[in-house]
Amino acid sequence: MWAIVVLQLVQAGANLLLPTVNAAIIDDGIVAGEPGVISRLGMLMAAIAVVQAASAIAAGYLGAVVAMSIGHRLRAEVFSRIQTLSSQDVALFGTQSLTTRATNDVQQIQAFALLVFTMLFAGPAMGIGGIVLAVQQDVVLSVVVIVIVPLLLLIMYLIVRRLIPLYREGQELLDRSGGILREQIIGVDVIRAFVRQGHEGRRFAAVNARLTANNLRSALLVAGMLPMIMLVVNTSSVAVVWFGGHRIQSGLMNLGALTAFIAYIMQILLAIMMSMYVLMTAPRAAVCAERIQAVLDTEPSVSSPAGPQQFRPDLSQPATLAFQGVGFSYPGAEAPVLADISFTAAPGTTTAIVGATGSGKTTLLNLIPRFLDPTKGRISLAGHDIRDVPLDQLRAAMAIVPQHSHLFTGTIADNLRMAAPDATDGELWAALETAQTMRFMGDLPLGLATPVGQGGASLSGGQRQRLCIARALLRKAPLYLFDDSFSALDYDTDTRLRQALGQALAAATVVIVAERISAVEDADLILVLDDGRLVAQGTHRELLETSATYREIAESQLALDGTL
Repeated sequence: MWAIVVLQLVQAGANLLLPTVNAAIIDDGIVAGEPGVISRLGMLMAAIAVVQAASAIAAGYLGAVVAMSIGHRLRAEVFSRIQTLSSQDVALFGTQSLTTRATNDVQQIQAFALLVFTMLFAGPAMGIGGIVLAVQQDVVLSVVVIVIVPLLLLIMYLIVRRLIPLYREGQELLDRSGGILREQIIGVDVIRAFVRQGHEGRRFAAVNARLTANNLRSALLVAGMLPMIMLVVNTSSVAVVWFGGHRIQSGLMNLGALTAFIAYIMQILLAIMMSMYVLMTAPRAAVCAERIQAVLDTEPSVSSPAGPQQFRPDLSQPATLAFQGVGFSYPGAEAPVLADISFTAAPGTTTAIVGATGSGKTTLLNLIPRFLDPTKGRISLAGHDIRDVPLDQLRAAMAIVPQHSHLFTGTIADNLRMAAPDATDGELWAALETAQTMRFMGDLPLGLATPVGQGGASLSGGQRQRLCIARALLRKAPLYLFDDSFSALDYDTDTRLRQALGQALAAATVVIVAERISAVEDADLILVLDDGRLVAQGTHRELLETSATYREIAESQLALDGTL
């Protein structure tokens, strides 16, 4: 940092020294005709120019290194913070806004830092030094400098003050346009199916028009700054030449002093322009910094416990999962999503959760790995309150198949090894066989090396689900959570998969959320949720006899008659 400051000051000092030497050449070498002055001072000017160029290059290089390091560190910190946020925290910002903050906002701050470390210190030094040396050349003529400098600073202040709200609005509009574009790309098939291209086009065009208008207003302000400054400076130059010429004619000023004075006016102009470029990016960078700081200052609503880490889950020993009066409410909600949920899932058993859409099944499952924290009650694993367990250790004790079967860009092997980085190809194939993927895997010539597009777009829904199940099986965890992970499978594949899972996970604690009764009828315990409440629990046959809600779901799916 200090090296950059010193180099910029050396650069500014060299720039300021050149007009003074040039004035001496004119007055002493050309006008007075002293022998050797031109060659001696000319060599000095050449040496000063070399020093100026070398210091500028070195300062620019070091400034770029520091600016890139700032960008690198900011991106890493924002990414790390986002990884710690819960689903609720992410929803507060929005996915697209977080993406913009981690990319575009950081880029704006990086660009500002680059200008700061290449221009900020040299600009003021040249401006102040130019004013001082101009006064030294001629005190009377320096009245022009005293007038133009405050005027130029006032112009920049007025423009920059107007830019700040425009840049803040622009970043918000950029978030919105990016969010709409992301929705339209992801949902392009739905848009085409319902012939909504025109509506979506108008929706994007409206936001795009507002963003364009905002950018035009800020661009006009920025574009108008330079002509206004040039007008003031050029008018001042005319005044300097006019009054300076009269002073030379009167013998009150030397010709070299006038040329040096004009050069210092240009130096002051250059310093103001350098400061202008920094100030033009400062409002946008300030807005971006506020947005990034908001992310970094957000404390995760779900975090590891403070203090010593006492719980060390034994991954070889399946553990009992227990809910005791658990409830969950979103902040500001009028009614809870879950209320008074109590059950126990023992090792070697399968616990299934069923209920109507919106009854809270997925929310209940998300409480177990602490994607959300209960607002009431207690959840324990192996007798330990899960809020007392470090998050990484808690989640290491679980293998999760989420409701949305998400695969990442890479190969099938890369996606499977997310659960077990050291797994061998043999272990991968074993998990794939258990997950009933061999029918379509056999048709892939590259096998495990088959590339997978972002989100698994090149695969069907059933194929993605089975690959996600295979990924979870590689975890060898004591607790397995399946969130509606069989919905895209045909009944034959579903039956074979459940039989294979029953053998592979015989000793584990298994919790399944499902819409199909056929997927849960063999479970040891079935929980029936209705509007966030546990209205019944038992086996399939017990619930058919005792629970009207369960019987209604079963009859609607299996077309059962009264004999059940």
